[in-house]
Amino acid sequence: MKKNLRMTLAGLAVAATFVALPAAAEMMKFKVLLSAAEEVPPGASKGTGTLDVTFDSATKKLTWNGTYMGLTGASSAAHFHGPAAAGANAGVLVAAPAPASPFDGHATLTDAQAADLMAGKVYFNVHTAANPNGEIRGQISKAK
Repeated sequence: MKKNLRMTLAGLAVAATFVALPAAAEMMKFKVLLSAAEEVPPGASKGTGTLDVTFDSATKKLTWNGTYMGLTGASSAAHFHGPAAAGANAGVLVAAPAPASPFDGHATLTDAQAADLMAGKVYFNVHTAANPNGEIRGQISKAK
């Protein structure tokens, strides 16, 4: 009886260890194309850019680097916005202070921001004096 009880307790301890393990962290990568056509409403700028984004689901750390060219003037601001689907506008989630190209940065997202990112409801745009609401933009969505 004692042997069976010990085996049962040992089995429960092993099972509890597996249940208590956190889900594996995932490093997600996104490549975003930035253009005036993606702005809402679409703009006429010839500016273009790219943004590489990495998200660590364990730490919720968002890391980015990007480039742009052909803007109407110097960048006055750049931001991640959300939650918004493509074709809609939203408030600022994370500021990327007026970057010169090339630029990079990082931030830690909240649970809600991370959920919006994973749902494809976050976009990035670069603002200029001539286009204060955004000159180039790209929706961030998981690769298919």
